[in-house]
Amino acid sequence: MIVKSGDGKKRTFLGVDFVVLARGKDSMITKMLYKVGDRVPFHKHPNGQSGYVLSGKYRLRFGGVDQEIVSGDSYSIPKDVEHSIEILEAGEVLDCFSPPRKDYL
Repeated sequence: MIVKSGDGKKRTFLGVDFVVLARGKDSMITKMLYKVGDRVPFHKHPNGQSGYVLSGKYRLRFGGVDQEIVSGDSYSIPKDVEHSIEILEAGEVLDCFSPPRKDYL
């Protein structure tokens, strides 16, 4: 599957705007559009999640990790592990989920 620039599906989940980019049977990639004031409280899901910070500044918490992340940083959160993200500066993050998150479609 190829998704051309501008053809991603714009969505909002729990008040956070994002774009669903490419998705396949086993994975999907999204571009999260975080604003200061967005809230992503502790939660978990049956999807592994790996991300890459394009811009902005965040505090990510999961599995004993509590760290600020910025442009160029990446992370991987195993499935079913509680995690949260605090938006310190607005920006964008690419997130890959495996399997795809049904609640994002």
